[in-house]
Amino acid sequence: MSSGWTDVENGDGVGGEAAAREPLLVSTSNGGAVGGAPNGFSYGKSSSSRRRKQPWIVYLSTLVAICGSYQFGSNVGYSSPTESGITEDLGLTTSEYSLFGSIVNIGAMVGAITSGSIADLIGRKGAMGVYGTFCTVGWLTIGLGQSALALDIGRLLGGYGMGAFSYVVPVYIAEISPSELRGRLTTCNQVMVSTGVSTVYILGILLPWRVLAFTGLVPCALLLTGLLFIPESPRWLAKKGREKDFEVQLQRLRGQDADISSEAAEIQDYIDGLQHLPKAKVLDLFQKRYRHSLIVGVGLMVFQQLGGISGVCFYATSIFEAAVLNTLVIDRIGKKPLVVVSAAGMLVGCVTAATSFFLKIFIAGFAAGMAAIPWVVMSEIFPINIKGTAGSFATLVHSFSSAQSTY
Repeated sequence: MSSGWTDVENGDGVGGEAAAREPLLVSTSNGGAVGGAPNGFSYGKSSSSRRRKQPWIVYLSTLVAICGSYQFGSNVGYSSPTESGITEDLGLTTSEYSLFGSIVNIGAMVGAITSGSIADLIGRKGAMGVYGTFCTVGWLTIGLGQSALALDIGRLLGGYGMGAFSYVVPVYIAEISPSELRGRLTTCNQVMVSTGVSTVYILGILLPWRVLAFTGLVPCALLLTGLLFIPESPRWLAKKGREKDFEVQLQRLRGQDADISSEAAEIQDYIDGLQHLPKAKVLDLFQKRYRHSLIVGVGLMVFQQLGGISGVCFYATSIFEAAVLNTLVIDRIGKKPLVVVSAAGMLVGCVTAATSFFLKIFIAGFAAGMAAIPWVVMSEIFPINIKGTAGSFATLVHSFSSAQSTY
C-alpha cells in the first residue's frame, strides 16, 4: 500500500515504551496502524468512524476552551486602542505606557513555565479554571486601577493567564478530538485569538478604557461556567490511572452508541508504556531523540514572533497615528504655499493609505498560516511523555520573542 501517516498521540501504531518516545507524527510503510484495529486500519480513521456523526459535546468542549484563546487575543489587543485614554487619565509617560503594554509578555513567560506542570498535575480543565481566574482578577485590577502600578499588576496577571492558555487550550482540544477533526478544531484556537484582537480594536473605538477592561470578564465567566459541563481529557485521566473515569469521559466524547473498546485499549497501552519512562526534565528536551521535534516546535514559535506581529497588534493605533499629519497651522498663507501644503497633504494621505494597505497584507499573510500552524504543530509533535515540559518551553520561547518586538 502507499505510504501514510500514523498518529501516535491518538494511539495508532502503539508499541509500548519505544513508541512513547517517538514524535506524534511518524511515517509508516503500510498506511495503517498496527495497534490491533481490524483490517489493518487505525480505529480513528476507519470508514465507520468517518461516517459516524460526532457528538455535540466535542464541539461544546472546544467552544468553552477557546474562550481562553479569546483572552489571549483581548490581552494582546487591549493596549492599542486604550493608549491615549490611559495616558491622559493617569498621566503616564511614553516609557510607562510601553511598560504597561509589554509587561503582559513577562506574565506570559511565567505562565508558560508553569503551564505544562499545572496542566499535568490538576488536569486540563482544572488548569483552565486557574488561568481563567487569573485573567478575571487581572481585568478587574485594570478596570478599577488608579495608578500605573495597579495597571501593571493587572496586566501581569492577565499575561500569566494568557501565556498559560496558549499551551493548555490547543493541547486540550487535540486530546479530546477524534483524529479526523483534530486539525480543524485545534485551528479554532488561533481563530479565536484573532477574534479577540479584532473585537477589542472595535470596542476600543466605542468604549472608555475602563469599560473595555470589564468586557474581558464576559469570556472569563463563560469559560469558568462552561468548565462545569465539559469532560476532562480522557488521555490525562488514563495517565493518572483513573481508568473508570477515562472510559466514561471517552464514551461521552465519542457518543453513547460508539464502540470505544479499540480506541480505549490503544490509549491505555500507550499510557502503560509511559509508566516505564523517567519523568521528563527541561534538559531531557535536548536529547538527540527529541532534536527534530524541538527544532520544529520551538523554531516555528520564534519565526512567528520575529516577524513583528506582536508589535503591530500592541501598538496599531500609534502606528497609524504616526503615519498621519495631525495638524497644520496656517496663518495668512498665499496661493502658492497653499498648493504646496495641499500637495504635501495628498502625499501624506497616499503614504498613509499605502501603509494601511500593506499592513493589512502583512496581517492577512500572518493569519493565513504562521498564526495558527505553530500552535497546532506544538500540540501534536511532542511525545506525550515530554509534552508538558516541551510545551511549556515552546510557549516560553514564544512569549520571550514577543517581548522583544513589543517593548
